[in-house]
Parts: sequence; structure tokens; C-alpha cells
Amino acid sequence: MSTLIVIPARYASVRYPGKALAELRGASGVSKPLIRRSWEAAQAVRGVDRVVVATDDTRIRNRAEAFGAEVVMTSSKCQNGTERCAEALDALGGGFDIVVNLQGDAPLTPPWFVESLVEALDAHPTAEVATPVLRCDGRALSGFLEDRKAGRVGGTTAAFGAEGKALYFSKEVIPYTTHGWPDHEMTPVFHHVGVYAYRPAALAAYPLWEPGSLEELEGLEQLRFLERDRPVQCVEVDARGRQFWELNNPEDVPRIEAMLAAMGVE
Repeated sequence: MSTLIVIPARYASVRYPGKALAELRGASGVSKPLIRRSWEAAQAVRGVDRVVVATDDTRIRNRAEAFGAEVVMTSSKCQNGTERCAEALDALGGGFDIVVNLQGDAPLTPPWFVESLVEALDAHPTAEVATPVLRCDGRALSGFLEDRKAGRVGGTTAAFGAEGKALYFSKEVIPYTTHGWPDHEMTPVFHHVGVYAYRPAALAAYPLWEPGSLEELEGLEQLRFLERDRPVQCVEVDARGRQFWELNNPEDVPRIEAMLAAMGVE
């Protein structure tokens, strides 16, 4: 199956303007911009036919092209990464069986997460979107619950059926549980990882739909598919002991740099 990875990247981030160009030091002290580290993460995924950066900003385009990335310019009107991926696919003229949205602020995404999504779409022909979920241990769940008590969003959680078909995604902790879980015991709560693999027809249809009330309330782009009764396949993945984190705020930079150093990433 021919696979395209699109890395959506915008300059005008509300929480961290210009974060795509934020410099991140690796294990040797070499500094690279976030967009390059995300592009290198995409290059590590097996079985991919093409990788492009999709942006609406010439500063990001110039920096990406300087290190050898292919860039597709997209509209500043894109409301989220899924819409930007759809526009990029259209600009490229289609021709792919699967399109992966590897977000430009997630340079530590393990390559096997993406590979698992492609395999899942191949194994579930009725699914139109696939996305990874990680089972939380007691420590992770406690962290999510403490964040919510403090009024913070600690992550997105997912609920799905026996065959992995998504039922709902929320910034609240779902499903509700009063059980106390030891730190290293696995729980029934799953953390959603914001990577997506789409079938081209579903991706092309997405920008034509108005955002629904659930998407607007939760601020979660994947809910637009569920509100249109489009099947989303949740794929349980294993972190294999690897840490990963999205860069959302300036204070995330040292945390990601520490993870890069621990992994020996240059």
C-alpha cells in the first residue's frame, strides 16, 4: 500500500508562536529545529513512499527546504492538522492508498506507532481512520486525574469497542473509575496519541464537513469523523519503554531535549 506522510506545521501557534522553528539540542549538543526533528522521525518509518512538510509560512518552508525536506504550501485557513493534510494531498494530486498525519510538534513519535496504523487499515477494510492508543498504568492515570482536579488537561483519553472501533475521545478521563490502581498496574484507561492514518476518500471529505458540537466542545479534530459516523480504528501500541512528548509550550523544550539525550538521538 503506497503511503504518504504529511507533517503539518504552522507558525502561528497560540501557545507557542514559531514553535516549528524552535531549536532542540540532541545527545551531542547539536541543535536542530523542531520541524527537522519531526521530519527525521518520519524518515525512520518503514514502508513510506513519500514525506512532505505542509505549512502556510515561508519561514518554515525555507528552513525545511534547507535541510532537504519536500514542502507543500497550504492555506492559512486550515483549522487543524487534518485539514492541512487534506489540502496537501489535493495539491500533490493524490495517488496514495494511505495518508499519515505525523504532527510537526511530536518528534519523539516511535516509528512503530505509524507502522501499526498502516497495518491496521490493511487489516480492517471498513475503517477509514486509524490512530494509536496506549494503555495507562496506575501512575499515568493518577497523573491524568491530578491534572483534571487542578483544572489542567493532562492528555486525551479514548474509549473503544471490542474490535477497536472508536466510541469517543475526550480531554476528560474516560472511562470513569473509582478503583485505586498501583503505579505499575495496568488500568482500563487508554491515552490517545495524536497520530492519524487516513484513507484518502475520508481525508478528502473531512474539510467539507462543518465542525460538530463535540469537536468544538472538546477541541479534538478526530471527533469530526465520529460525528459523521465515519469509523475510526483505535490501535493499541506498546511504547517499549520509550518516552515521548509533544512540544506545546516553551517549558517543554528542556524535557524533550532530556529525552533526546537519553535516547542517544543526535
